[in-house]
Amino acid sequence: MNHDFEPQLHPASIAALRPTQMTVGFREVARKRAEWRKRAQADGPDFLGRHLIPVVLGPQGKFFVLDNHHLALALHEEQVEHVLVKIVADLSRLEKPLFWTFMDNRAWLHPFDAAGQRCPRNRLPKTVDGLLDDPYRSLAGELRRAGGCAKDETPYAEFLWADFLRHRIDGKILERDFQAALALALAACHQRDASYLPGWCGPET
Repeated sequence: MNHDFEPQLHPASIAALRPTQMTVGFREVARKRAEWRKRAQADGPDFLGRHLIPVVLGPQGKFFVLDNHHLALALHEEQVEHVLVKIVADLSRLEKPLFWTFMDNRAWLHPFDAAGQRCPRNRLPKTVDGLLDDPYRSLAGELRRAGGCAKDETPYAEFLWADFLRHRIDGKILERDFQAALALALAACHQRDASYLPGWCGPET
């Protein structure tokens, strides 16, 4: 996600971070946990210094996460207590209704559940350990790593891919055989009806 602000860096408790989305892909979280375990002893501080969590400073001085929810949850599950955050906007003086309206209009909220349905913002989890699993988000992440689509700076790009795949790949297949679901995703991602999606790598003709 691209942010057009000069960031300010601050340490923050992961437990105090406020998500701006409802779901993550638990497979993605597990992958990031494994990556952290490989690095923790050798270059843990450097790793954290290179993977800052972008946040908005909101009402009551709370940090609202704009990206890297998977990493924040993975580190939390690995008993890491603090991360560095970069404040990309200070909206702490706004009243809550105006704050939420601004966040929504900037596409800094993604209040969609694991079925891809938009929900009231009061259902957003209060902490990262309240994030729920969307298996299609994991599938979308693996699809990108497999070369099915390009990384794109569009906000929540992989959730858009997840919703595309949700309507084309049966959930039972995804639950039973992830690799089979990935093969189906790779077959679907280059089709013309996916051309509206960010990072589409389909044929020109």
